Amino acid sequence: MRAVWLREFGGPEVLVPGEAPDPVPGDGQVLVAVEYANVTFVETQMRAGNGPQPVAPRLPMIPGNGVGGTVAAVGPGADPGLVGRRVVSSLNGSGGYAELAVAEAKGLFEVPDGLPLDEAVALLADGRTATLMMRAARPAQGERVLVEAAAGGVGTLLVQLAKAEGAVVVAAAGGPHKTATALRLGADEAVDYRKPGWSAGTAPVDVVFDGVGGDVGREAFTLLRAGGRMVSFGLASGEWAAVPEEEARARQVALVQRKPSPGEVRDAARSALREAAAGRLRPVIGQRFPLVNAADAHAAIQSRATTGKTLLVVSGLS
Repeated sequence: MRAVWLREFGGPEVLVPGEAPDPVPGDGQVLVAVEYANVTFVETQMRAGNGPQPVAPRLPMIPGNGVGGTVAAVGPGADPGLVGRRVVSSLNGSGGYAELAVAEAKGLFEVPDGLPLDEAVALLADGRTATLMMRAARPAQGERVLVEAAAGGVGTLLVQLAKAEGAVVVAAAGGPHKTATALRLGADEAVDYRKPGWSAGTAPVDVVFDGVGGDVGREAFTLLRAGGRMVSFGLASGEWAAVPEEEARARQVALVQRKPSPGEVRDAARSALREAAAGRLRPVIGQRFPLVNAADAHAAIQSRATTGKTLLVVSGLS
């Protein structure tokens, strides 16, 4: 099968297409004929050798965690009725940048009728993250909600989910193209956090969804009024906001850090897929790259030029 290999840590150019043995599903596993693979910011960090994983990945490896496709075969103990089903799944951190991937049968999500497979892949990780963040912060109707990285994969979904709850959404993003994207999705206000002092003209907020961390996250924290909640879901800046607990208590702000159970994570993923199938949630797929151009996908993400999700097209166009 065709795949993309990571044999050494480095820049995007170390992602090299080549051949790999076809994987064989083991007990309780299935073989997925991959059509789309998700590409994330965390994967660019892992490729560079400075990802957040507690243990560095062993090389050589085929990167990629989220995939969507059709079940081509099942291993012992897996339901033969899964063959031919459209599914999305996470792969425990590797194996996704390939034409075939092995996944745990119990970890599959069947794609609802009417939902395109590429949208389901775009929602697999980001949809569950956005849903979990909403459940953690619980923004109420009329509350002001600041969404950082509002043009990114999770941010674009948070804008939509918060608006659906009746919140007033303030989108914070890097550059006019990205703020315009958030406004098109329903944000009430938008601010460019690349500009010095960007928070000065923004009224206080009740919720901050922090997807950037670092200085941006810390500045967003200053906008929270008493009773506010801050939930962190990403560190696009390369570091967490790391707001001191004592400072949050002094301002009567909650730093929400609840770790969801595996069951809650699966329920959030199913919820995002259902909402999308019903037409109430729309992932933004900003860019697609053929499988063999995985290096270009990583370069685009690193350059901060992307909006929404970035996908690898594994079949057909690759």
